[in-house]
Amino acid sequence: MSDDVVELRVHGAASASAAQVLDVAEVEQVAGDRSGGFYRPRRQCSCGSGERVTLEAYRWGDLPSGTVVRTLSLVFLLPFMLANLAIWMRPANRGSDATVRSLCRLLALTLTALYVLAFAGVTLDLVAWKCMGSSHCLAGRIWLSWLGGQPVGLRLAVLAVVPAAAIGLLWRASARPGKVFDAFRAPADEVSGHRLSEIGQWDAGPLVGRLRSIHVAAAFATLDVVLLAARAATGASASTIALAVITGTVLATCVILLCLPSVIDRAALDQRLDRITRTVRTVAVVLTIVVTAHVLASPAPWHEGSGLPGYGAILTSLFVAQTTLLIALGAVLLWARHRRRGAVPLLGLGALVIAASAVSLAVAVSAELVYRVADFLDRDAPTGEGLASGLPPALTWAIFGFFRAVLFTLVVAVPVILISRRRRRRAAAAIVACDYPDRPPGAATRLRQVRNAIGRARFTERLIPLAVVYACLAGIGTATTTVGLLDLLPSESVQRYARLPGDLITFSIAFGSWGIAAIILGLAVGGIFAYRTVEFRRHVGVLWDLGTFWPRAAHPFAPPCYAERAVPELTRRITYLVGRGNPVLLTAHSHGSVLAAATVLQLPPQVSSRVALITHGSPLRRLYARLFPAFVDDEVLHEIGARVGWRWVNLWRDTDSIGGWIFSAHRTGGPVTVGRPAATVDRRLRDPADVVAPPGDSVPPPIQGHRPCGSDQRYAETARELIERLRQPMDSGPPPGDPSTGR
Repeated sequence: MSDDVVELRVHGAASASAAQVLDVAEVEQVAGDRSGGFYRPRRQCSCGSGERVTLEAYRWGDLPSGTVVRTLSLVFLLPFMLANLAIWMRPANRGSDATVRSLCRLLALTLTALYVLAFAGVTLDLVAWKCMGSSHCLAGRIWLSWLGGQPVGLRLAVLAVVPAAAIGLLWRASARPGKVFDAFRAPADEVSGHRLSEIGQWDAGPLVGRLRSIHVAAAFATLDVVLLAARAATGASASTIALAVITGTVLATCVILLCLPSVIDRAALDQRLDRITRTVRTVAVVLTIVVTAHVLASPAPWHEGSGLPGYGAILTSLFVAQTTLLIALGAVLLWARHRRRGAVPLLGLGALVIAASAVSLAVAVSAELVYRVADFLDRDAPTGEGLASGLPPALTWAIFGFFRAVLFTLVVAVPVILISRRRRRRAAAAIVACDYPDRPPGAATRLRQVRNAIGRARFTERLIPLAVVYACLAGIGTATTTVGLLDLLPSESVQRYARLPGDLITFSIAFGSWGIAAIILGLAVGGIFAYRTVEFRRHVGVLWDLGTFWPRAAHPFAPPCYAERAVPELTRRITYLVGRGNPVLLTAHSHGSVLAAATVLQLPPQVSSRVALITHGSPLRRLYARLFPAFVDDEVLHEIGARVGWRWVNLWRDTDSIGGWIFSAHRTGGPVTVGRPAATVDRRLRDPADVVAPPGDSVPPPIQGHRPCGSDQRYAETARELIERLRQPMDSGPPPGDPSTGR
């Protein structure tokens, strides 16, 4: 067997170039393509971790991002990504698994319906019904006046094309990524039986196709409901009733299909099931054409009023459905959770937290879209008056609810930050005192900077309870939108029952509206900078890559899963290298370590026996084990170690706000909480290496935080150690001795 070890480096969320990952000037691509490829130094160099070591990098950074246009479009579909994320955050309780999946998918379906209602509110309610019936609104607007004065049915039929086209655009865009990943399928032999091994090995294509058909059908049916409700306001004819029954049947079929996870989750191609979902979708598309023609040709008079008949009631009914689903999801999660303290992270409510956040954000974005168009059409009307008169009450309550959720979360966050600050600084001071016992007199400033860096890094754990607080407030905000059924505005209700000035509430709603607009603009700008700027992506990309790591199992219009390509591609490459006689040292940073973990679970035993693993800045325990308890737990982490013969070292720093230890912290004086061989995995790196400038330098070593360890001397020593173990014929256990603390 060859001793030429391949050190295969997988970068993290920062989307570094291959040259940066390999720390060389020139690279050449040896496999893959521009989106995800394998690179090696163009010239032979001594930059490896030892002699007879070939450096190779896997660059996957463009898989979850892509072009600026695509990044921006995905930013606006952020609620869909969160809805998809929620279904993967379900607890590891198989008794409630099917129910939780069904509820998450129904909530995802309501988001699609909400977006359709937002487009319908703009085109049908604001433009076709209100603006085109007002000479003041049409004045000076040639691009609208061409349809002004025309019959109501004609205006509604023509402008119904806009939401229908938006549905078609989403339909088209969501179908493209599946074709890109068709060529990347992991081998099905000898893979782990753990759930995490499904990532990349499980073919999500059939499920996404079925979900896509269901969501497209429900979207067109939602548009039909709006048109038929407006048509029936002055009395429903027999044809209107018949079309309404068919529309209700389509929606009911979509709901029933989503409530049958054992049927819809079949990974294999099921011609009969796929035919059913495609038939429902086709019926919905044809039905929309028929309904539009019915609205256009119906001779019955139209209801005269200030708003599109039935639109507000439909919108409020959707909010009632979302509130009911959130309550049901919370009840199922609380009922099925383990009663033992600390048994389930986040009390098992991770799916509810993210689902409520997705609903809250979607409601806010939809309400803001409708209001901004209304504000534009109302010309010079003040913001407060526009919110009171230009929107259905449910949307005004939605903006008010989002404002309350954000405001109260910030109010709670301030004392949490202040109260935890002293505790975090005290813990950081103890770590600094232990790491730098011989403090030189001139290092006081640097020691304070290190202490502050460690204190900031430890705030990550405080973000989780704040997220729970926001989710609860967001759920309450969604529930209050149901007051719109009573046609009451927030200013009137609060003034009547809470004795607060109505003008104050109107001002807060206007302020909240501008706040939502600022958040949307910030997300758009963040999407651009996350794509163009490496340092900015280092922070924003962590959240984006966490969301797009998981396959689309709840919402088909969510961003595509990059792991569907990255994990099988890594598996094939490692299998090829080992089969060629090259042992592989797999090194992974940040989210790359999650890809590496899923990859190891899919390697056949004869391949994984010639693989060693280094993870650094890994969020496996700190984030993934808390957020995705059904997929990352002690069982799967121990299986990863066993598959590579415990040739696994995890490097971590106290200054890292994302990565951390896997099995045990191994701080000096602290207890070792796990036995061998897991106790040998974690190695803490003192950061910075020193607090004084080394000889020949004028500044002390930098604080590395979450940056990769590839250029660290301690990383090189660890790599050499594992390479030597790889060269031993039948190495299957950890080395003797205690794990290093990185001093």
